[in-house]
Amino acid sequence: MYDERLTVPRSWWLLPVAVGISLALIMLRFSAVAALAALVVGAVGAAAALSSYGSARIRVVQGSLVAGQARIPVTALGRVHVLNPAEAVAWRGVKADPRAFMLMRSYVPTALRVEIDDPADPTPYVYLSTRSPQRLADALAEAHRAQPRG
Repeated sequence: MYDERLTVPRSWWLLPVAVGISLALIMLRFSAVAALAALVVGAVGAAAALSSYGSARIRVVQGSLVAGQARIPVTALGRVHVLNPAEAVAWRGVKADPRAFMLMRSYVPTALRVEIDDPADPTPYVYLSTRSPQRLADALAEAHRAQPRG
C-alpha cells in the first residue's frame, strides 16, 4: 500500500493572502466595505484553488495505481524508472511524449516514469511527480507480485 498527497509547499500559502490584499487595494477606491469583501472573497477563492491543486494523490491500492483521476491496473504497467531531479526535468520537458499521462508538480523535484504495457492503450508511459520515487516503485513491484497469475 502506498499513499502520497502532493501538497504545495507551506510558503505558497502566502499567495492567497497576497491575492486578497491585492483585490482589497483595487476595491478600496470604491469603498471600505467593497475592499473588505474583496479581501475575503479573494483570499478564500485563492486558498480553495491552491488546496485543490495540492490535493492530487498517488496511491497503490487493490492492484491498481491511482494517480489523480487515472486508475491503472498494475498488470498493465511495465518497466519502472526512478528519475532524479535532472531526469525529471528532462522527462517533463524535452523528452516528454504528448500522449503520456503526466501528473506533475513543479515543486516536487523527483519523479517516477512507468511504461504502459497494454497494446490497446496508446499511452506510452505515466509520469508521476513524487517525493518518494523508490518507495512508489517498490509498492508497484509488490502490488504486481501480489496479482494472481492466470
